Parts: sequence; C-alpha cells; structure tokens
Amino acid sequence: MPSSDVGAEAHDVVIVGTGFASSFFLLGYLERASPDARIIVLERGRRNDHAWQIEHRANSDVVAADLFQRRGDPDKNWNFTIGFGGGSNCWWGNTPRMLPADFELQSRFGIGTDWPLSYDDLAPHYERVEREMEIAGPADSSPFPRRGPYPQPPHRLNEAERLLKRAYPGQFFATPTARARLPARSRGTCCANGVCNLCPVDAKFTIQNSLAHLYEDPRVTLLLGAEALAVETAAGRATGVVCRHQDRETTVLGDLVVLGANALFNPAILLRSGLHHPLLGRRLHEQVGLLAEVHLDGVDGFQGSSSVTGHGYMLYDDDTRRRTKAACLIETWNVGTFRPNYGRWLQALPLRLVFEDLPQDRNRVELSLDPPGRPVATFEERSEYAMRAVRDIGPDLERVLAPLPVERVVIEAAPEPTESHVQGTTVMGDHPDSSVIDRFCIHHGIRNLVVLGAGAFPTGSPANPTLTLCALSLWSVDHLLSSAA
Repeated sequence: MPSSDVGAEAHDVVIVGTGFASSFFLLGYLERASPDARIIVLERGRRNDHAWQIEHRANSDVVAADLFQRRGDPDKNWNFTIGFGGGSNCWWGNTPRMLPADFELQSRFGIGTDWPLSYDDLAPHYERVEREMEIAGPADSSPFPRRGPYPQPPHRLNEAERLLKRAYPGQFFATPTARARLPARSRGTCCANGVCNLCPVDAKFTIQNSLAHLYEDPRVTLLLGAEALAVETAAGRATGVVCRHQDRETTVLGDLVVLGANALFNPAILLRSGLHHPLLGRRLHEQVGLLAEVHLDGVDGFQGSSSVTGHGYMLYDDDTRRRTKAACLIETWNVGTFRPNYGRWLQALPLRLVFEDLPQDRNRVELSLDPPGRPVATFEERSEYAMRAVRDIGPDLERVLAPLPVERVVIEAAPEPTESHVQGTTVMGDHPDSSVIDRFCIHHGIRNLVVLGAGAFPTGSPANPTLTLCALSLWSVDHLLSSAA
C-alpha cells in the first residue's frame, strides 16, 4: 500500500511490529477473523531475508543502538533487533516455560508480586506455541507440568551433562529449544556450531521461515519502514496509530490497536500518546547472567547436538532458597572455549548462570528532550535479592557440581552486560492503580488498546521469556475474540 493511501481507509486492527508478540497475536486473530477482515501491520524495519543476513553477517540493516539512549550504569546494555521478524532473527531459541511458582512470588515466598494470571491459565497456550515452533524437548520428564511429549525429541547431551542427569533426574533436563533436532516443516536440523544469533543453516524457528505466510494473507497489509509514533484516541477509545512512513506522518485508522514493539518502544509510544501512568516505563529489567567454566578430570564436554543442551533447576526449583535470594537457571553449553591443555581440550563444561531479578522503579524508560521523543533507557541498579544470589554462587555451584570430577570452576567477576531480554515497563495487573494493562494485556484506560510483549511481565523469572510472551499473545487474542463472539 503506498504511503498516500495509508490513512485513507479504516481497518479492523492496526498492529505495531512483526516480532514474536505481534506475530502470535496475528496467528490467533486470523484463525477466527472473517474473510473480509482488514488488518494492517506497521513494521519500522525492513525485510532482510536469511540470505541477506548471511551475506552481510547481520540480523538487520538497522542499528538498534542508534534508536534509543542509555543512562545510568555504563556497563548495562539492551540487545534487540529491528526488522521483519524482530527478535526471532537474533534469538538463540531456548524455550523453557516458566514454573508455576514464578507466577506467585508474593503469595508463595513473600517477595516481588504475583502475576494476575496463573501457570494453568497459560498452559494450553504454551502448548500451542510449542507446536507452532516445533520445539525439541525432553521426552522423559519436565520441570513444569505439561501434557504429552514435545513435537521433536531432545538434543543429545554431552558426557558431563549425562552425569548431571543421573545425579539430578528430577532437576536436570535437556533444554527445550526451537533449534530443530529433526527436519521441521520449514527448516533443517541444527548444525551445533554455536552461532545461533545468525543461524547459518536456518534451523531455528524465526518469523521469516515459519510464520511469514501470515503476512501474505489477503486480509493483511504489511507496511515496512513505518515507525509507530503514537496512538490516537478520542472519547476514551483508540482510533488509530500515527506513523512515519516515507518521510511523512500519517494516521492509520483502526477499531483495535495492538502494540507489539518491545519493552523500550511500547512505553515510548504510550508516553507520546499522552497515556501517562505512574508505572508506565517503570520497572525496566531483565535477568542477570553470569558466565562460568568447569574444568573436568577425565570427562569430556562438547559432544551434544546443539549449542545449549542442558537446563539445571537445582538452584531454581527450591522454595526455601527463593525466600531469601534469587533463583538461578543453570544452562550447560555445548560450545565455548576449549581448555588450553594438551590432550584435555574437551574436558570442560561452559555454564551460563541466569538469575531472576526483582524489578526496580528506578530502572525506567522515559522520553528524551533532545532529540525529542526518543526512548531513554535508564538502568540504576539490580535488586539486592538478585545480587545476593550472585555473590553466593561460588559455594552454591560447588555443592551442585559435586557429582562431577571437578578440577576447578572459573566464574566471571561481573555479570554479562545483557541477557537480550527487555522486560517490564508496561506491567500487567488486576488493578489500574498498580498496573498499566490488565491480565489480558488490554490497557486499563483505553479498552480497545492491547499492549503485548515482555513489557507486561511483573517479575523477571530465570526462564527465557520468549515462550511466555508468545503464549500471552494467544491468551490475549483468545479472550478478545471470545468476548466479541
């Protein structure tokens, strides 16, 4: 659709973004929409296909860091991709569900806050996302309740991981992942080279290789290079989205507006729309990541069939621990630096230790004055709850690794600058005074405005957020269409 025609007609739905959140909302909407439905999707970036990405060794031709400003901790960064498919281009494909306890931190442990929905509410939507992504996952058991096997069998564990599995059968599992173990509908098998941010064989699930057909549906218009600036409202309802396209501003009209940008840009759009709330933009957070390497005596690593092959819940599924310090998901890696010891190159087990964090009001997204309206991500501090667990990780890890023949454990001194999981800023809840959106991701004040993505998360579980935010999109659209029926 040419720019001059964008504002000329009304749409049933205006969706901002083409990443995980928007695409799974669109998936659910199209399944039940009428044959004459009119949906327009605004994507700020362009469509850089897999061949372009491999040729240019980049996920996108847009430099995301140029689109926002950072303040506060100079070592803290935020990583994401702007372009068709959003974060599906750069993610590594780890897809654990959250644990039931992650939704009930306050009622179970007296810390943080409870989510306004439960694990059981999301369970059928988790299952749907796993089917769509053709997840490879453990066949024997699971750390979270689930029905039946994963769509694909698990990736092969290495020798060190198999020892941990024997020692902790109910707490160590093959990693659920969207990196294919067997040939999938639209992609091949994982090459286990550990460059998953730009998969050379296109084996991980992306919007481009698995859900692009949604945007080819005749009911859908995809407008690339269209930056959403603000939501227009009248009489307490959203009427459309102001966007910049081809160097001019125009308003795209719609009966339902769905914001599926990330947790930096969704609050910026709402702030530019004048939809202020005391918590809007507040509680910006993500997990705290720490790298470690275990040197082993006579046991090899690096024989697995993917990059991240094991998930350990020994420091995560622990009710006593979580009353005083953050849970930690232990990721065991099948790629990394070999040991610099002749004949013992493979006797190592790289770890990524992922700690939950409690959101802090001081960490926030605001709008800059110069240039006007640009998101400013200010990060002041991690919670003491998270940092207590980081400080204690030495003895905690020594206890957990006791079943392995450990020579030494090398733990990085400082957390990683980012986990590439931007969360918070449009927090969900049942009460308008203490949340921006409700349990169905609908804005408390503007009831035909949906705000999707990990910005809705009231807390920061150790689990990778992608599967949960996709399930939230299906949960939201299912409620909207059921209510309208």
